[in-house]
Amino acid sequence: MKYEVDQLGFYGRYGGAFIPELLHKNIAELQEKYLEIIESPGFQRQFNQLLCDYAGRPSPLYFAKRLSEKYQTKIYLKREDLNHTGSHKINNTIGQILLAKHLGKTRIIAETGAGQHGVATATVAALAGLECVVYMGEKDIERQAPNVARMKMLGATVKPAKSGSKTLKDATNEAIRDWINHPQDTYYIIGSVVGPHPYPDMVARFQSVISEEMMQQLAAQTGRDYPDRIIACIGGGSNAAGAYYHFLDNDAVELVSVEAGGLGIDSGHSAATGVLGTDGIIHASLTKLMQDNDGQIIEPYSISAGLDYPGIGPLHAHLISTGRTKVLTATDDEAVKAGFELTRLEGIIPALESAHALAALPKINFKPGEITVVNLSGRGDKDLATYLKYLKD
Repeated sequence: MKYEVDQLGFYGRYGGAFIPELLHKNIAELQEKYLEIIESPGFQRQFNQLLCDYAGRPSPLYFAKRLSEKYQTKIYLKREDLNHTGSHKINNTIGQILLAKHLGKTRIIAETGAGQHGVATATVAALAGLECVVYMGEKDIERQAPNVARMKMLGATVKPAKSGSKTLKDATNEAIRDWINHPQDTYYIIGSVVGPHPYPDMVARFQSVISEEMMQQLAAQTGRDYPDRIIACIGGGSNAAGAYYHFLDNDAVELVSVEAGGLGIDSGHSAATGVLGTDGIIHASLTKLMQDNDGQIIEPYSISAGLDYPGIGPLHAHLISTGRTKVLTATDDEAVKAGFELTRLEGIIPALESAHALAALPKINFKPGEITVVNLSGRGDKDLATYLKYLKD
């Protein structure tokens, strides 16, 4: 694959593992063993069985008839919102909890923004009978209360990150500090295609079940195993990596990544890293991130807690820099409007993250007969309070 990670963990010039010495042993162990473990027949059998019997896969590929009529094209939704725990995040956490067990780890930590990864991690930790600590920005704890309650019910300890912007970046910082202090017994389940190698590649592999199913479902429904276009929201970018994975080398498929424009990309209040970011290191990998001239991180902003991150995964930085991915942005207002549109036309309430992907539809010049797949990465239960504020206004 042209876009495959190399042995040092780089996609083109992006990636790597810029880690503190105290984590070197953990990361080296992962780099050495992850492919051998996750590609073994026994692991794959366990992984696929849990995806099917526990997560509820395959997730449907749904032809959105009324949405398609509005935009005069064929729009399909990959229904990751129907997975157990309500998003694509469960695909990755199932894979990583099995890996943690193979490595003999007894304690699980994670970071979360919107809470979907935190819930998915707490879920598989409960399934495996392992202690679980989830770090979450204090601001996100307030705006994602339903998911915080779910994590606690599942037995996880939710620890607030009180520094910086008190959002996803800061939760990740706290999780890394925890890992440094507990290197022997602790496994860090990273929720996106970010962090040091091998995490970006590993998470993308676990999420690639999305595009694998998409190929089979498109073939069955349309007679062709690839679409003309895939649209996905992108923060760190795991749902997009999974949706793109099997199509990366197929130039007939246009890949559209939609970032959080916040209050507007020129407002100083956005999370549009692909547009505004420059090369730098964040959370142990070289990628694109929002930073000032002195290399200090510019605090991101989005109405969506899951997209409120100042960087993107190194795979996505590579796809953007090579022109393989088209980057669009959606403001808060555009995302909320798109969320309501899907709800009223198709009876599906999307997560605010997924609503950003849907907000790209009015910005694309569709050709008659084109097939577009929107990756509906999560459901909107957790965001009802935010949606309802707009309804009142």
